[in-house]
Amino acid sequence: MPNLGSQHKLSSNLGKHIFLRAKWEYLAMFNFEVDPLILLPHLPPYTQLDLWKGKAIVSVVGFLFNNTQVMGVKWPGFVNFEEVNLRYYIKYFDGREWKRGVGFISEIVPSFLVSSIANLLYNEHYSTAKMSHAITHNSQILDVSYQWKTKDTDWCKMTVSANPNGQYIEPGSEEEFIFEHYYGYNKLNETTSIEYSLAHPRWQVFPVIKSALICDIEKLYGEAFTPFIQNVKPISVFLAKGSEVQVKMPNKIRKQFITKA
Repeated sequence: MPNLGSQHKLSSNLGKHIFLRAKWEYLAMFNFEVDPLILLPHLPPYTQLDLWKGKAIVSVVGFLFNNTQVMGVKWPGFVNFEEVNLRYYIKYFDGREWKRGVGFISEIVPSFLVSSIANLLYNEHYSTAKMSHAITHNSQILDVSYQWKTKDTDWCKMTVSANPNGQYIEPGSEEEFIFEHYYGYNKLNETTSIEYSLAHPRWQVFPVIKSALICDIEKLYGEAFTPFIQNVKPISVFLAKGSEVQVKMPNKIRKQFITKA
């Protein structure tokens, strides 16, 4: 496992290596166990699946991008928006340590500009859709919902109701496994992966009371994921408060290191 302490620290100045700054807020995570075989074709070169107690996990994630700056600039139409993604958990050994990260099956945003830039620079899997959200809270309940409609689906919706009193993530918990990944990996070609790092403080989570995910998984993510997500109870649902996040410019990985770990 990598030393994540340095990844928690945000840079005090906008260095040339910081590509994006934003606030990620109200991150809803619906977590499902899947057959690891369906994830293997998606693995970027030189990475491995990162398992939680022997289980391969995917997460359907909804959250808000707010106050977004790209290269220090707030671009019109690129400042505040929703994202919904399907992600899985991977790791990469760089010759010294394991870096825990995520890979993406699908990422959906309402802006063509956002998806085009991310796909171009990071070889991501972004597409655009109609999207909306609603956040309501008082002293007793916090309600978060995200809705989206692609060209192939009817309206999809995720909703989470939670206790509004935030709690810090416990070391060694499932919440820590899900949230504490500070690298992203994408396949560029058969011999090259793209790696990028991100930094944010350790988040608070809101205890979830009830939740629902309503969508056509086959049309959204493909037939392979349908039996593991469609009308299946998640192994867990989490809601995080979020924070400011910094994403660095990508690097290319072209080397496999051997480890017994």
